[in-house]
Amino acid sequence: MDQMTSRRVLVVGMGISGMATAKRLRMAGWEPVIVERASARRLGGYFVVLFEAGRAAAERLGMLKHLHDRKSLQPGVDLTRSGKHRPGLSYVDMPGQPWLMVRGDVEQAAFAELPADIEVRYSTSPTEIVQDADGVDVTLLDARTGTSSTERFDLVIGADGIRSTVRSLVFGPHEKFLHPLGYMIAAFEFPGTPEGLEPGVGATFLEPDRGMWVYAFTDRDPTIMLSYRTDDVAAERSRPAVESVRAAFGANPPQTLVDVMNTLESSQTGLFDSADQVRMPTWHKGRVLLLGDSAWCVTVYAGMGVSSALAGADLLGTMLEQNPDDLESVLTEWERGMRPYVAYYQESGVKDRAFFVPDSKLQLLLRRLLPLAGRTRFGRRVIAKLLNAEDVIRYKNANILTEVLGGSPQQRKESQVDQRARHSAA
Repeated sequence: MDQMTSRRVLVVGMGISGMATAKRLRMAGWEPVIVERASARRLGGYFVVLFEAGRAAAERLGMLKHLHDRKSLQPGVDLTRSGKHRPGLSYVDMPGQPWLMVRGDVEQAAFAELPADIEVRYSTSPTEIVQDADGVDVTLLDARTGTSSTERFDLVIGADGIRSTVRSLVFGPHEKFLHPLGYMIAAFEFPGTPEGLEPGVGATFLEPDRGMWVYAFTDRDPTIMLSYRTDDVAAERSRPAVESVRAAFGANPPQTLVDVMNTLESSQTGLFDSADQVRMPTWHKGRVLLLGDSAWCVTVYAGMGVSSALAGADLLGTMLEQNPDDLESVLTEWERGMRPYVAYYQESGVKDRAFFVPDSKLQLLLRRLLPLAGRTRFGRRVIAKLLNAEDVIRYKNANILTEVLGGSPQQRKESQVDQRARHSAA
């Protein structure tokens, strides 16, 4: 048996980043144990996108065969407050040809590829993490029995989300690393088709400081995202989501939005939270490492949460496999490799927020001209420039593993040429 099988890694969190990391480290010879605070794996989920950075990692992790692009190619519409329809933009119009799906699709793909010999413990979370030069002692609480036990691991990975328990125990309180953007997000799955829309047709309702997006798919019900600006996140979170959303969107909304808000009121699986980024000077301390939203939440506006998590897991496992005996060097080099990409995703998350929630009537006017501009070659070039298409290809469609670890010059060249070709074809 390979000596690496004796090296234990605790992965905290059974979301996409946790399962992908556990799978890749098991491939590298480690013995993962996954603990999850919830009593069962989360199912369903809201709209997500998978750029080439994520698809390349998903393919190496064996997940891509379980996934497909669900996006509808029917033209989207933009709604006025009176309920009229105008030509509109949808996420399909974004550069980079991202695949559209729901979060549950990716989580199910990660679960399908999770090796059967990986131990999973639900209703379990760490309460104390103490490390030394040779390992990490973690006290784990089983919420079902109320009992605690302390176990030793060679590595601990916090993949437990934006309000990570691992981060608070090892790096400091949430307030130190959470950077609010000043916006709220409600996202959920919509059963059927919202009133006033045709099946497979996406829609937007946009006004300064607030926006509704209906993400349409070819082979499943749509998902909804409602987002709006706020000066008081605590007040918004102190009341039911639908009350905050109704107050934010004002009186006499279009009937489609009325139907959406009524459905939000009865949704059992929706998300309602503030849009915060996680910004940290380092993602690892000794033998404890953070990955995914725990380390670098980029917000839904960037569209790179899933892709960056898969790429981070893929790169980490590969580097540990190549250099198993120098953990500190691997974690340092892994972080150095991921940093430029995450920095761009966070920057784009701040900039692209206006694409989802405009700031002004002028921005809305410019948006309404874009569908018309897209009918000509020159107009499409202008749109590509406005949407930073070159940077999207460079960062969101990067094969991060190949770029960071070098690969051969021919592999790098082929990867870049392939990305440009796919973008040109779009």
